[in-house]
Amino acid sequence: MRNGYTPSKMHNEYWENGVIPWFRMEDIRENGRILMDAVQHVSTTAVKKGGLFPANSIIVATSATIGEHALILAPFLANQRFTCLSIKAKWRNKIEPKFAFYACFKLDSWCLNNVNNGGFASVDMERFREFPFPVPPLEVQNEIVRILDKFSTLCNDLTSGLPAEIEARKKQYEYYRDKLLSFKPLKHA
Repeated sequence: MRNGYTPSKMHNEYWENGVIPWFRMEDIRENGRILMDAVQHVSTTAVKKGGLFPANSIIVATSATIGEHALILAPFLANQRFTCLSIKAKWRNKIEPKFAFYACFKLDSWCLNNVNNGGFASVDMERFREFPFPVPPLEVQNEIVRILDKFSTLCNDLTSGLPAEIEARKKQYEYYRDKLLSFKPLKHA
C-alpha cells in the first residue's frame, strides 16, 4: 500500500515526452475501471525512489472523490488522491488481480462510510489498513471473476446496444408513420 503523488509542475522535464502513465480520477471517468493507459504521462525523471507501481495494482480514491477504484494493467504512477494496492510477491499465487478488483467494490463502500471530515474529506487510513480482504481459494476467485465478467459484459452490451435499438425503433416508427400518413391526392371533380 503506497500513496500516489503529483510530480512538480515547476519541473517541465517531468511532463515533457512522458512515457509513464500517470492516472487521475478523469481516467476512470473517461475510460472505465480496468485501464492500460492514462490520459497524461510523465517522464522517467519524475519517478521517485519508490519506483513505479506494478502492473495489476489497484488504485483506490482515498481523498476528494472517495469511493472509486480501478485495476491498472501496466506499470504506472498515480496522483496523490489515490492509494495504490499491490499484491505482495508472497500472495501473487494466492490472489487473482481481477478478483481483488471486484472485491474493491466492497472497499469503496467501506471508504465512503469511514471518512475523516476535517478540512478536507479523506479516508481514515489507520482503519483502511485493517480492512478485512477476503482470500478464498483461487478456484473460487476465478469462478467469481468469470461470473462477474459475464454480468459486466451483459450490462455493457445492454448499455451500448440500447441506444442502437432505440435508434432502430425510431426509424421504424418514422417509416410506418410516413406510410400511414401518406394519402393519394384527392381528385377534384
